[in-house]
Formats: sequence, structure tokens, C-alpha cells
Amino acid sequence: QIRKRLDAIDEAKDNMAAVIDARDKLKSVYDLERLGTRIVMGHATGRDLISLKRSLMALPDILNLVSVFTHCLFRFEQAMESLNNLAYLIEESIREDAPPTINEGGIIKEGFNAELDELIKISRDGKGWLAELEAKEREATCINSLKVRYNKVFGYYIEVSKVHSDKVPAHYVRKQTLVNAERYITDELKKFESKVLNAEDKRASLEYEIFNKVREEVKQHNLIIRDAAKFVARLDCILNLAFVADENDYCRPKINKKGEIIIEDGRHPVIEKMITGERFVPNSIKMDNNENQILIITGPNMAGKSTILRQVALLTIMAQMGSFVPAKSAFICVTDRIFTRVGALDNLSQGQSTFMVEMQETANILNNATPKSLVILDEIGRGTSTFDGLSIAWAVAEYLHDIKNKGVKTLFATHYHELIDLARTKPRVKNFNIAVREIKNEIIFLRKFVKGGTNKSYGIQVARLAGIPEKVTERAKQVLERIEKYGHNLRNKDIVRERGKTFQKGHVQLGLFSDVENSLVKMIQKIDISKMTPGEAFDFLCKLKDKATIKYK
Repeated sequence: QIRKRLDAIDEAKDNMAAVIDARDKLKSVYDLERLGTRIVMGHATGRDLISLKRSLMALPDILNLVSVFTHCLFRFEQAMESLNNLAYLIEESIREDAPPTINEGGIIKEGFNAELDELIKISRDGKGWLAELEAKEREATCINSLKVRYNKVFGYYIEVSKVHSDKVPAHYVRKQTLVNAERYITDELKKFESKVLNAEDKRASLEYEIFNKVREEVKQHNLIIRDAAKFVARLDCILNLAFVADENDYCRPKINKKGEIIIEDGRHPVIEKMITGERFVPNSIKMDNNENQILIITGPNMAGKSTILRQVALLTIMAQMGSFVPAKSAFICVTDRIFTRVGALDNLSQGQSTFMVEMQETANILNNATPKSLVILDEIGRGTSTFDGLSIAWAVAEYLHDIKNKGVKTLFATHYHELIDLARTKPRVKNFNIAVREIKNEIIFLRKFVKGGTNKSYGIQVARLAGIPEKVTERAKQVLERIEKYGHNLRNKDIVRERGKTFQKGHVQLGLFSDVENSLVKMIQKIDISKMTPGEAFDFLCKLKDKATIKYK
């Protein structure tokens, strides 16, 4: 079914003139599913039926425009005759300016029902009769300001100002007294009022009855209206996906069941449209269930780790919904679910801290992910102590590698650089980082996703870019140098003692923990050479070389 939709989009993409015309016509189609539901539930008004009529009348033109496509998803299997008859019925019966209510009249067109036409004529002629009566009474009484009016409370009346009250004829019966006028009624006006008001009531009642019959007739065709709604929704989706794919240079993904995600020069569909000041740098990525299952992604703050994670997840979703994707090429597997742990938020009203929410999200992933899932983890363990967080992150990564003895495809962005050592013990873990360049203590983000780990975060430099005062960032560098030198054995007074000393600018910020040189020395000190076999000695030498290579790469 995914490939079926991709075929339809592919065909539409080759005839953009028809796509653009059909999309324009679809603008005149209302929400048919909602309209159908309101009609079936008995809540539809005259305006709803008018919206239905306009939508149904647009369908023939739309079908004609998409007739150039051969794919079955562009076909509307139902006969149009029933829908055309419905549109004609509404066109003949319901006024275009129908009111929002259905029981006060003014909803049915003249000429649709003879009895209703007669009642409408009485109401219309009544207005002319009132004008004639007003002119006749003014002439008979010589009161030029005399008025014949109507309101819902007192009905029809003759109004005479108190200045002319001495000229009022004897057959006028007082109906209401105002500050500056008197209102009267006559036998002739009473008879007219009875006739007109009865006609208005009858008209409203008859219009309501006729409207219900029309609505009931439409209701009988609800199934075909629902089919039309599904067709329009499907067509709207396919045409829009084709338009977006053509407009933004998307490629057709190849769908597989091998568990492989191979994206060449992939782009984030939102960020590439919103980014300002620099061009979006595309990146390639390969994931599978045999060698590249868990990718540990390290790199500086602001380099683009989160973009890579979300980009892969979004392209997977787009491919699985049958859409083209922003990439040069894409080979994407069917995925049962995508689990995410990104951002930082709390739920204090429920007594949950930021770290607690983070752990709940992580627990949900570990308890529900399957080998067919895709997991993206954007930092784990930041809300607790450094060593607690590192320990949790390490254990989570191992669990995801070993889950159900198959593991699950995972993108794991982290500032815990120690996690790159997982690649030594877990065969399907691979290290990647987002490349940067350092020039005179300045960072240039290259935005490229490359192999290998890194042990630098550049948090202090990013803090400076954010506007943290220079005095603070320089002091932070000073403290960091002491921490890197002495690790967790550093005492607070050692840091205080360094305060105020001149700090050499241009210092490069390193990892979170003790210096790599110290780590190498400790490894050498712990080893007992006399008990090592030649093979063990060779393995140990390789470890030392790898650790030094990561440091000075």
C-alpha cells in the first residue's frame, strides 16, 4: 500500500499542470465528512446544504482534471448521477442566502412549492397594503406624521404624536401610550394583522417541513457522500504530496523489510525552509540490524545533533505514509513505532521533576520498543549528578543493544563522551559526531555527520555566543582547566585559590571528566606486565592507541 501511494504521487509529479488545476478546484470543496455527519445527526442548516451543493457541483470538474492519471487512487468508483441529483435538489429548493436557523422561514426558494409561494405573496403584498393604509389615514385625519408600524410585542398599530391627539378619529382604539405619542388599532388593521401573522406562521412552519424533507432525502444518500469525502481527502493528500515533492526536490524512497535505513544527503523538511543566515547542510546516514544498529552521536552544542535525530525520524514517517522525502536517495524500512526522548520538561503539578519525566519517557521506550522500532534519544541523564547520568545512559544504551537478543535501531545523541567506549564491547554500536573547526578559539559549525567519536562539547564557547558576560566565561574556563587536571578529586578550595589568576586565552575546552593523558597514565599504572600474555599485551597496546587517537585526532 505504501508503494501504491508512491506510484500515484510519481504519476502526479510528472503532470504538474493537472495537479495545480485540481488543487485549485479542491479549494471550493468543503469538509464533506463533517457535513454528512451533521446531516445524519439532524443538525444541518440551510447553509450546510448549500456548502454540500457547492462541493458536489465541483466534483465533475475535479474528476475531469484527474482523468489524465491512470492510477487507481485517482478513480472515484461511485456513479456521479446520484450526487448530481442531490446537488440539483438543493439548488432548486434552498436559498443561497439561507439564514443560520431553520424554523423562522426565509430558507426555501420561491417556485419550489405552490402553497409556500402563496403564503410568501401574502406577506409581500401585506407590506404594500400597509403603505396604502398609511397614506389613506394621513389624508383622512390630516395628520402628516401618522405612521403604520409593527413590532413583535404589540403587533400592528397606528402611531400619532400627542401634538395631534385632538385629531384622532373616534373609531381609533388606544393600544399603548408613549411619552410623545399614542398608538392605536382599528378593526381594519386587526383583520389584516390576523391574516398576515397567520400567513407568516404558516410560512415558517411549511418551510421547516419542506426543509426537513429535503434534508431527509440528502440523508438517504449519506453512504455515497461519505465515499465522495474519502475520495476528495485521498486526492487532496496525493496532489499536495506531489506538489511539495516537485517544489522541494524530494526523491522517491525505496521501501524495504530488511530493517535498513540508508539515506543519502537527507534534509530536515522544516528546518531547510525556515533556516536563515546559512544554507542547510544535507547528511547521509546508514542504519541496519547487523552492524550499524546503535549510533552514538557526540559533538559540540549547537552543532546539529538534534537535527540529525529528528531528520531521520521525520523521513521515516514520511516514507511510511507514502510520501517522497527530502534526500538525494532513500532506502527506508517499514517501522512499527518511533520512540523519542527529546527536550526537557517537568510536570510539577503531579510532583514530577524534569529528571523524573525524562526517566518515565525512557522507561516507556525500554519496556515497549521492539526490533522493528526506531528509537531516538536526545540526551539521557542530564537532570541528575554527572556520574549517575553517565551510568544510566550507558546502561540504557547496552539494554537497547541487547533487547530481545536482537536490539533496536537507535540514534543516541549525548555529551557523555565516555559512551563512545561502548563500540569496543558491543558489535552493533558505532560512533559518529558532528564535525566542527576551531580557528583562533572560534568555532565553525560544519554540520557534517562523520564517523568517529569526539570528546569536546564547547559548552563555554556556546555560552559566550549566547551572550554570557566574558568575565563569567573566562572564569568558567579557569575552573574547567582545574577540573580536567584533577578530576573528581579536586577540592573546592583549589578552585577558590585559582580565582583571580591570569588565564591564558585560547584554551580549548575538553571533556567532562579527567584529562585523557591522566587516564592513559592510570591505565599503564594498573597493568601487571609480568602476568600478560603476548596477545593481551597487544590488545592493551591497541586500547592505548585508540584512546590517544580519539584525543588527538
